[in-house]
Amino acid sequence: MSDQYCIVERDQHVLTITINRPEVLNALHPPAHAELARAFDLFAADSELRVAILTGAGDRAFCVGTDLKVRAETGRDDHPETGFAGLTHRFDLFKPVIAAVNGLALGGGIEIVAACDIAIAADHARFALPETKVGLAALGGGALQRLARQLPLKEAMMLALTGRKIDAEEARHISLINQVVPAAELGACVHALAEDIITGAPLAIEASKQVMLQSLDEPDLEKAIRATYPSAERMLASEDAREGQQAFVEKRKPRWLGR
Repeated sequence: MSDQYCIVERDQHVLTITINRPEVLNALHPPAHAELARAFDLFAADSELRVAILTGAGDRAFCVGTDLKVRAETGRDDHPETGFAGLTHRFDLFKPVIAAVNGLALGGGIEIVAACDIAIAADHARFALPETKVGLAALGGGALQRLARQLPLKEAMMLALTGRKIDAEEARHISLINQVVPAAELGACVHALAEDIITGAPLAIEASKQVMLQSLDEPDLEKAIRATYPSAERMLASEDAREGQQAFVEKRKPRWLGR
């Protein structure tokens, strides 16, 4: 499936979504948001798809956020209900999404990175939240809220208040991303990571993500542990839970059914 601003490639259980506006460093405008939302709708709805990889076209930029030229001309920056890039407000997606950061990630690009579950960056990638420099704040995709939860608060404040650009190694140091790799190895590294995830049971992966994310809603640890999580309940009652244990006993690879 290919649209004008978004390329979608399926390889068995992995869906790779590429933002395709390299001429503007993969900045997003309303049509691009709409196409990305459709791609993530496809990923969410297809039980055979287990991991999504999100990257940018070219080798200069992952995404530099909102296309400010279009915004200035139209006075609008419409997003789908599922948020910036069709992802940042998608709170019921418990399949893993990996960001393959192949260059600049500015403004909304960081919003996307923060909304992904894992982020691997090429060594030439750079990151910044420059919104304050144009009279705005990073409100569109929940970056301020996510980064306050994901990073040490003072590191998040430094990014948000200064707008300064950091390199991939510093982004790794403050835990904005998971890993830095040579640019030539980014694709292979991210696909190997996706394959590692796929070796686990589908329902177990979804349950793990749901429990970690939804437990953040409960500040009391005991209550978070005792809470009921639908994906976890489904996993515990699944055929795959029995299959995994049986495969372990029989010393063979499990045959996951996703049910």
